Amino acid sequence: MESKASRTLVKSAPELWELADDLARMEAWTSGLVLAEQPIPVEVTERDPGRLIAWRSRANGGDRHARVTIDLAEKGFGTSVSITAFHSGPDPGAADAALERLLDELGSPERRPFARG
Repeated sequence: MESKASRTLVKSAPELWELADDLARMEAWTSGLVLAEQPIPVEVTERDPGRLIAWRSRANGGDRHARVTIDLAEKGFGTSVSITAFHSGPDPGAADAALERLLDELGSPERRPFARG
């Protein structure tokens, strides 16, 4: 099944990139997408720093799988973030909600990739 979400966030593409390009986050986001209780191991399939990151769950013999792409594009005073996921999540509404939570996490002012001096 396919799920999509997009939003313009008031952060720069480099800030968002530092948050999105994090293997532990990708594993947690993937588990939320397919309603797994534990983080799901993933492998990055495409990386264009500051613009695009894509990953898929690694084959582990289970039926929980996903392919996720996050696109970033500078837009005005922020960054347009588009997420597309192809997944085995059993509930389309839950998958859509998981993508919205992912956008919330990326846009959260408490989520900063680096300290400011």
